Amino acid sequence: MNHFLSERRLRSVKVTSERWQRRTVFVVGGVAVGAAAVALAMLADLAQLAFAALLAKSRYASLLVTPLGFAFSVFLTNRFFTNSQGSGIPQAIAARQLTDQAARSRLVSMRIAIGKVLLTLLGLLCGASAGREGPTVQVGASIMFALGRMSPRRQPGLILAGAAAGVSAAFNTPLAGIVFGIEEMSREFEVRTSGLIIGAVIAAGLTSLALVGNYTYFGTSATMLSHGADWLAVPLCGVAGGLAGGVFSRIVIAMARGFPAAPGRVIKRHPIPFALICGLGVALCGLASGDTIYGTGYAQVKAALDSGTPLPWHFSLLKFVATAFSTVSGIPGGIFSPSLAVGAGLGSDVAQLFPSAPLGAIILLGMVSYFAGVVQAPITAFVIVTEMSDNHAMVVPLMAAALIAYATSRLICREGIYHALAKGFLQMGSNGIVAR
Repeated sequence: MNHFLSERRLRSVKVTSERWQRRTVFVVGGVAVGAAAVALAMLADLAQLAFAALLAKSRYASLLVTPLGFAFSVFLTNRFFTNSQGSGIPQAIAARQLTDQAARSRLVSMRIAIGKVLLTLLGLLCGASAGREGPTVQVGASIMFALGRMSPRRQPGLILAGAAAGVSAAFNTPLAGIVFGIEEMSREFEVRTSGLIIGAVIAAGLTSLALVGNYTYFGTSATMLSHGADWLAVPLCGVAGGLAGGVFSRIVIAMARGFPAAPGRVIKRHPIPFALICGLGVALCGLASGDTIYGTGYAQVKAALDSGTPLPWHFSLLKFVATAFSTVSGIPGGIFSPSLAVGAGLGSDVAQLFPSAPLGAIILLGMVSYFAGVVQAPITAFVIVTEMSDNHAMVVPLMAAALIAYATSRLICREGIYHALAKGFLQMGSNGIVAR
C-alpha cells in the first residue's frame, strides 16, 4: 500500500513539474518575443529613415537600389533562409498544423527567425512596401518552438502563443494579439491552452512596455460619426475595402500557386530576375507617388489622422500596387501595415463624398474595411484598429464596416489569404520538401 502511494505521489510530482515547466516556457517565450518585436520595430524605423535619407539626395536612386535590393533579398532567401519569404504568418499556421517536428522546424526555427529579421530590414532599407508585424509573428512562433524543445510536451500551442505574442508586442495591442491567435491562427477557441497563450501575450506586452513605454500605435483619436448621413460611409467603405482586399488576395494567391503554361514556368525558374522587375515596379510607384508609398505607410497615415489632412487621391492605388509587387516578389515582409495604409488612403478618398464628416473617422473605416477584406478576419480587424487608435466611440461602425468588408471580400476570394498560402507550406511539409 505504501509503495502504491509512493508511486502515485511521484507521478503527481512529475505531472506538476511538467505543468510548471510548460508554463515557464510560455512566459519566458513571451518575454523573448516581446524583446524581439521591440528590437525589430526600432531597427525597421532606422532602415526606413536610411532609405528616406538616400531619396533626399536623389529621388531616382530608387530605380537602382530597390530592384537590386529585391533581387539580393530573394537570392539570400532562397540560398540561406528558405521558407522565410512573405509575411511569415502562413508558415506559422502551417507549422502549427503539421505533426512532424522536422517538418515544423523547416517553417519555424531560430535560423529562419534570424533570416526573417535581417531580410525584412533589407527590404525596408531598399524601399519595399512591406511591414514588420507579419514577420514578427513568424519570429515569435520560431522563438516559442525553439524554447519548446526544452519542454517535455512540444505542443502546437507554443506556436500559437508565439504568434499571438508577436502581434501583441508589434502593435502594443494585447486584445488584438489574443483575438488574432483565436480567429486567424487556430480558428477555434482552445480552453486547454488559452490561459497559457494569454500568459505569453501578457509577458510580451509587459516586456514591450518596459522597453518603450505605453503608447498607442496611431495616437489617440476621439473622432466619431455624428450625423445620420455620415453613417452611409460605413457600407460604402465596407464594400470598397472588401472588393479591393479580395482582389489583392486573389492576386497574391494566384502568384503563389503559379500561373499556368509558359509565364508561370518562367517566373518559377527565374525568381531573381522576377524580383528585380517587381522592385522596379515599386520604384516607379514611388516616383509617381512623390516618394510616399515606400515602407510601412505608418508615417503617412499617422500624419493624416493627426492633422486632418486628406491623403493624396492616388495614394491608395499606388500603395496597393507597390504592396502587391513587394508581396509577390518573394522577399520577406508583411502586409499588415501596408494594408492599413491602403485602407487609410481608400477612406480618405471616400471622405471627399462626406464633407461634413470627420476625416479621421472615415479613414479608420477605410483601414478596417480593407484590412478585413485582405485577411478575412473581421474581429481581428476591428479590434486591432480600435486598439491602435484608442477610439472606442467608433467600435460599432468599425464592427459593421469589417463585417461588410468580410462578406464582400468572400465574393471575390473564397479563402483568407493566410490560410490559402499556408496550404502550400502544408503540402510541402507533408511531402518532406522545402520551398524554393
